[in-house]
Amino acid sequence: MDAHQISAGTSRRGLLAGAGFVAGSMLLAACTSKSVSGATSGGASGSAGAAAAAGGSDYDAAVRKLVEGRTIQIGYTVPVLSEYFNEIQSAAWQKMAEYEERFGVKWTWELAAPSASYKSVEQHVSIVQSWVTRKFDAVFICTSANFATMQTVYEEAAAAGTGIYEYNMPVELHPEDQLRTVATVGYNNDTQSGYVAGKYIAEALGGTGNVLALFGPSGSEYSKMRGDGLRRAFAEYPGMKIVAEADGGYVRDKGFTAAQDLLTAHKNVSAIYGENEDMALGASQAIDQAGLKQWDGKDGIITVGADGLVSGMNAIKEGKLTATVDVGPVDTGLRLVETMFANKVLGYAVAPKVYVPTKVVDKTNVDIPLAYLNWAVNAPKTYGK
Repeated sequence: MDAHQISAGTSRRGLLAGAGFVAGSMLLAACTSKSVSGATSGGASGSAGAAAAAGGSDYDAAVRKLVEGRTIQIGYTVPVLSEYFNEIQSAAWQKMAEYEERFGVKWTWELAAPSASYKSVEQHVSIVQSWVTRKFDAVFICTSANFATMQTVYEEAAAAGTGIYEYNMPVELHPEDQLRTVATVGYNNDTQSGYVAGKYIAEALGGTGNVLALFGPSGSEYSKMRGDGLRRAFAEYPGMKIVAEADGGYVRDKGFTAAQDLLTAHKNVSAIYGENEDMALGASQAIDQAGLKQWDGKDGIITVGADGLVSGMNAIKEGKLTATVDVGPVDTGLRLVETMFANKVLGYAVAPKVYVPTKVVDKTNVDIPLAYLNWAVNAPKTYGK
């Protein structure tokens, strides 16, 4: 466990369902507002005469009066320490810094990661329960623990006054009436990740090609949804075929080993799909190790992942990764804080599922998402350090 603290505080709990968050999100949007670094939330440099923050000075003053300098205590827990989850955390810190400057709110941020990585049921339960006992205002959680088990934990947290906000979870699998979170911020793993990756691969290959696929551990809900989307996209192109699959463990070294084995067994391969970006980057290393050609836009082996990592974007620029599905780690971090603040502090009803936009990124459009990521991870003011 890696824990960092700044201060402590408490807040009240708001409503769960409804579309009221739309209005709150519009009021709290920071697309034109300056962060403490002097840069706009979209990453552009701030300048004299820049547009005022959404809501204007009277709104900011009213919210500041409501806040009265209170401290909000947040627990942030991840299934594994990684670049992707660090990006979400950094983006959340950017939004927190903005709200501190605008509204006078103070923050505590504590990070905890299970030592058992993705096999983290017991540890994630105890992490959440510890924060609830310590009367944290909110918990931001992404977990591989059993869905039903965690809903019970979340219900108990709500009863004690701690709001649970999931992120990066495949909630499209579950009816809203089964959810015991305040909200889940993320994306649809089928339609916004697996499917768009499959369409990109098929169109790049002209509708014909043999594909190797690297997925996470057996039983993963993420793998099911992203795999469903990938296969649904390929079904639109009769010439597309997944010739072999392997478990890449969601990490780069296992992705490398799995891709090596598959490339040894299958010689006529046009593309490798990595369910996440780390596995795709491992596959790219395996292509180089085997002396095979990376895709140059006309031939070679296509490698496509999904996350939206700074390292992945740089690999795209270097020709070592063909493309990735940017699933919005920056927007996820921003929306987490916006959603929690709208609900816990302003009293808005928020939607139980908050989806961020996603897109396929390759050499033709990498500059904007890379700049957005760099803005988040290079925040000059951070929490928990």
